[in-house]
Amino acid sequence: MILGLSYLDILVLVLYFGVIVYIGIRSSLKIKKEEDYFLGGRQFGKLFSTFASFGQATSADGPAGVATTTFKNGASGIWSSLLMLFATPLFWITAPWLRRLRITTMGDFYEQRYASRKMAATYALVGTIGMMGLLSVGYKAVTTTALAMTGKPASELTATEKIEKEKADRLFELSNENFTYLSQAEKQELAELRQENPRALFSYFSEDVLIWTICFIVLFYTAMGGLEAAFYTDLLQGIFIILLSIILIPFAWSAINEQFGGSGMMDALSNLHEQLPESTFEIFGSPATLDFTWYFIVMAALVSGMTVVAQPNQLVTAGAAKSEDAARTGFVTGTFMKRIVTILWGMVGLCAILLYGGKIMNSDFVWGHATTQLLAPLGLGLVGLMLASLMAALMSTADCLMITVSGLVVNNFYKYFFPEKSARHYIWAARISGAIFLIGAAIITTQFDTILQILKFIWEFFVVFVAAFWLGLKWRRANRISAWSSILLTFTLFYLIPTLLPNIFPAMRTDESLTKLTNSRIVTRNYEVKEVDLDNRIHDIAQWEKLPQSEKEQISKPEELALGGTNAVDYAMPRQAIFWSKGVTTEKDGTSYGRGYIYLELYLLDSLGWDLSKNPYALNETIRLGIRLLFPFLVLFLIALATKPDSDNHLAEFYRKMRTRAVDNSILKNQPTTEKLLFPNSNWEIYTWNKKDRTGFLLACLIVILIIGLLYLMVSLGS
Repeated sequence: MILGLSYLDILVLVLYFGVIVYIGIRSSLKIKKEEDYFLGGRQFGKLFSTFASFGQATSADGPAGVATTTFKNGASGIWSSLLMLFATPLFWITAPWLRRLRITTMGDFYEQRYASRKMAATYALVGTIGMMGLLSVGYKAVTTTALAMTGKPASELTATEKIEKEKADRLFELSNENFTYLSQAEKQELAELRQENPRALFSYFSEDVLIWTICFIVLFYTAMGGLEAAFYTDLLQGIFIILLSIILIPFAWSAINEQFGGSGMMDALSNLHEQLPESTFEIFGSPATLDFTWYFIVMAALVSGMTVVAQPNQLVTAGAAKSEDAARTGFVTGTFMKRIVTILWGMVGLCAILLYGGKIMNSDFVWGHATTQLLAPLGLGLVGLMLASLMAALMSTADCLMITVSGLVVNNFYKYFFPEKSARHYIWAARISGAIFLIGAAIITTQFDTILQILKFIWEFFVVFVAAFWLGLKWRRANRISAWSSILLTFTLFYLIPTLLPNIFPAMRTDESLTKLTNSRIVTRNYEVKEVDLDNRIHDIAQWEKLPQSEKEQISKPEELALGGTNAVDYAMPRQAIFWSKGVTTEKDGTSYGRGYIYLELYLLDSLGWDLSKNPYALNETIRLGIRLLFPFLVLFLIALATKPDSDNHLAEFYRKMRTRAVDNSILKNQPTTEKLLFPNSNWEIYTWNKKDRTGFLLACLIVILIIGLLYLMVSLGS
């Protein structure tokens, strides 16, 4: 063993990264022009497009993230990664549009459609920041998992580390008790330990060293090889992620049967249902995530479906395909593969609740801990392969984002200052800008602990451009003035002013009307009593018996339960902030303090007489997302109607391109237009669907239903 890994694990890691470096060097020798670097010469067929889409959608935060949320919230935690499922059929229609644009970066779209290089430059700036935040979450996830896989045994801990671990173990013990039946002294101890937040795991590596190691490996092979290297490694890494997601499950089932008796899949699933509370298997409306309602899921899916197409990285996957058929098949198939594998990750999370529910304090370590416990005893180098594959999943996302950003920076910024240089010059400029992007993302990861809050901000950030993109494609009346108005007003009202106001007027953060919370609600759910409920109730009664007499008089003794009877469980839904992006905290003096930026749109609604504190948190979030999605469309539409349209000559060339299907890489001038307009005598560019469009869309909708059915099947088998 070296640094927590076996010699075979280390050998697998070395061989794996050796292959990746070879791919980078080999691909670099084939690059002759910019399109080769940014879009791989637009030569990729359906297989490579599929795995590129899968690799881009599946970063290291995929397996680790889904296992984490499932470990914390039960089956409903899977929705953290399944939200985009409902938007996937839309990609069958939009992926060909992206290929048909025949552009190198998404910034080029704004320049060509609105004849504005400044708009393209603005998009490049915002897109780069967004992609940097996106990558930093992946860095954080893979390092957390790697830390869990390379933990020190207790015998190698220093004296200081041993003391900290004892505190962490005590915190875990108290956290798992029913808070109601803790003594006042134990409640005080729990509060102090939570404030201190001691570490339970100590790795041979530091998080920063791991982040920078991964950063420089990605930098080397992607900067050398461009998009072709990125797509080849996506294919390799995608296959390994799928295999290892599948391979972990039978070992988890075997471990469950070994612990609770039985053999085979059905016995393992029966043990899961017998040993875990019924609420663990609720897909919708689990009390732990009761505010994750159907209407919030619908709105979040709509917003993400509309904004994701306008993100810079989406063009790379679709634009690099040899034809629009390859683009749409690859894009949709790769995305569906991610959704199916997500359900497998959720199964690992459910198994981990039963196997490690009493052993893991930080749920972020679940995937790494499960891998080490289940695969290391086999001695086949599978821990090394899993670690390599998780790093590879991050790298496959990182390389795609790096190519995206370097393309944006070079085409929409750099060429303004250094025009008419050689292709070689611009390729090297792209390599340098891509390297700066990767290093910037690594710096963000090392500087911030609350990277998920930054990511939430950045996900919504693309509503700034969503109307200019969609109406630019589909409505000829959308002009430069209306697009600029939509972009600037959306950015100013939803992001700039809400960020500046609390910093200029700090008293806003403690204003009573701005720091109010949603009302507290008690939700009662009835469940059938299982063996695990009996054990928990016996434990609660024992805890109550230990309380001092004065405290017993204030708390009723828990009633005994009967197997097969009904157990009414009360859940106190937490009060949540209405107007602040990062919530409201209570200071030491008892003052409420708003964190993050303010939601002015919700404050306006509340001021007009709609008391938002009476709404569930999910309803307020649904209203807010709806306003942010609708506003930019409304602004662009109204201002476009009130101003002069853009030149017909300019628009004719753009829409001729959009009406011509990209069947190969032949020059546009030699191709006849192939699309028929649904409303030929209007300004709307809505095309009639052919048989392939209709069949593919309906088939994608059917697959969505089947995947939801698969999710229900997964949580009901063995019950």
